Amino acid sequence: MPASRVLDDLLPRPGGPLPRVAVIGAGVSGLVLARMLTGAGFPVRVLDKGRGPGGRLSTRLHADGGTFDHGAQYFTARDPLFQAQVNAWREVGVAAEWRGRIGTLERGAVTPSSKESVRYVGVPGMNTLATVLAEGLGVRSGVRVERVARDGKAWRLTSDSGEDLGLADVVVAAVPAPQAVALLEGAPTLAARAREARLTPCWAVMARFAAPVALALDGAFVKDSPLSWVAREASKPGRASGERWVLHGSPEYSAAHLEETPEQVAPKLVEAFARAVGADVRAVEAVAHRWRFAMPSPPLDTPALYDADTGLGACGDWCAGPRVEGAFLSGVALARQVVAGVAGQ
Repeated sequence: MPASRVLDDLLPRPGGPLPRVAVIGAGVSGLVLARMLTGAGFPVRVLDKGRGPGGRLSTRLHADGGTFDHGAQYFTARDPLFQAQVNAWREVGVAAEWRGRIGTLERGAVTPSSKESVRYVGVPGMNTLATVLAEGLGVRSGVRVERVARDGKAWRLTSDSGEDLGLADVVVAAVPAPQAVALLEGAPTLAARAREARLTPCWAVMARFAAPVALALDGAFVKDSPLSWVAREASKPGRASGERWVLHGSPEYSAAHLEETPEQVAPKLVEAFARAVGADVRAVEAVAHRWRFAMPSPPLDTPALYDADTGLGACGDWCAGPRVEGAFLSGVALARQVVAGVAGQ
């Protein structure tokens, strides 16, 4: 089964001329939405400010050939539709089960996890899943949509550089809630809902060590620390060897140090890692990346936002729930709402 087939054939094809759709944001929810609507025959464009699709499904390649999944670390599957998509990814080799040793870590004390959760990762990196979802969609990267304004019965999109990005009948903000607010001004009720959402930040450090870190875990939720999570990259399937770790700052620490520079944050979180491990571990290299909008806290109580009268909508993990699955299901929900809106016209 092709990796995208689960989504491509999920929706019925409405009859008659279909509205032009512009999706702002090429994270999981935006790509899922675009994939489904494209499969149903809609003309769809995807615009994203990043260098490539993925959002927090992000993997950085190091000069030594190793990688760092510095955004989403892994994902689980509970919903049957998402599990079907995960199975399709696994069949073509772009996802695999991560069987690393998971537990909690507190100042050198290790507690293995008692839960039997099945955890998956993209192969060879988390961003591979975004690349597969984006196949055939013609995502335009490196463009930030700043304004969505009425132009007759359609919406005209304008970039932050003043570039006219053309017209669309339906516009979806598949971006973090604080960024979605300005794009939803044409539907004040939706903008107000997006304004309610709260997202916490996360500093992520990509650290490389010369010697193996003596820790009997490959992934750990860290207690009583500026860190919330650490992971040994080489323990994931399809990764190169080498002692590379991703260190995630806690929401509290990340918020308190949000405006510091990466150069200031990286050594502090490496030091926190050493304290958590309870050993003198020193990184030969450490680079920090700031995720300003990392986790919904809490998400809204709706899977997606859509106003069929205006043709404006929004989706993301801040609607349906955190993690990759939440973003996936939010895109699915909004695609169904858009099709229902066309059928009701």
